[in-house]
Amino acid sequence: MPRKISCVAPDWWDYTTLDQEIIEAAAKLEAADFQKLSRPGFQVHFHDTLEDFYLAEALEYIEAWKASTPDNPVGICGPIGPTEQLPLVARLVNDLNLDVRDGHFWGMDEWILDGKEVPADHPLSFERADRELCFDRIRPELAPRDAHLHFPKADTQAFRDSWSGVKCAVMQGGQGDVKHWAFNDPLKRTGEYKDAPPSPEEYRKLGTRVVDLHPLTVAQNARTSGGGNVSLVPTQAVTVGPVETWQAERVSIWQAGNHDNPFGMRLTTWMISQKIVDSSVPMSLLADHPNVHFHFYRPGLGSCAVEMH
Repeated sequence: MPRKISCVAPDWWDYTTLDQEIIEAAAKLEAADFQKLSRPGFQVHFHDTLEDFYLAEALEYIEAWKASTPDNPVGICGPIGPTEQLPLVARLVNDLNLDVRDGHFWGMDEWILDGKEVPADHPLSFERADRELCFDRIRPELAPRDAHLHFPKADTQAFRDSWSGVKCAVMQGGQGDVKHWAFNDPLKRTGEYKDAPPSPEEYRKLGTRVVDLHPLTVAQNARTSGGGNVSLVPTQAVTVGPVETWQAERVSIWQAGNHDNPFGMRLTTWMISQKIVDSSVPMSLLADHPNVHFHFYRPGLGSCAVEMH
């Protein structure tokens, strides 16, 4: 049978095109069911306070950077969304007097306007957020060298080359409304993908690249970063791809309930646990990564029960 048409963006693939059985199975999950979904290669973690949640996320930076040496450089790839961990990273480095100059950092993505990455002084710039919330707050004699900070550009070659010879200990991420990590959105329903989305094998071949953003992603970023003003948000971005993701020793996804909704958090956890892989739900591709960790703020899980507001 032909795949369903998306009920939110008919010209795109997304999770609303999945079989109804998958949708219903995910929606039935209760919070108590989540940790039962851990399996070898996929671990589910709960945090009962936001303090514990964001501190645990910040400590992954410290863990990666402390392992880095001039001869064996190590880094972390980190998101904007969430951002609450970033000032904690700076405070830990400063208060513990940690010399992390040898550590590396990769930004996950950046907005594209008129074919060019937005400058670091743009109000929505992810590089600006990383620097202002984290790196500019670390004492200069302790901070990672500026040459060790890698931010993706429209010309992706330098960023892609920066992964060579440096171990990525962990790639962090959040989860968006369209079930992406970074800006690995579903593709448009056109051309060779008119009747079916790309196979997982095809999608996995995608490296850092400039992408068109699914309408759900644009709306989400307006909600989380622009006060709901959709016209502020670019419709293209440059993003780290599956190629780089599979170079990370660990993929660590942090979900406090702010960026995706109760159903979305259940859907990807269920699909990865059951190894149901479909590129209309890009996060589900992580079912094939050997070391994935989902972290949840327990009160943020919410419920899929119907409530009228």
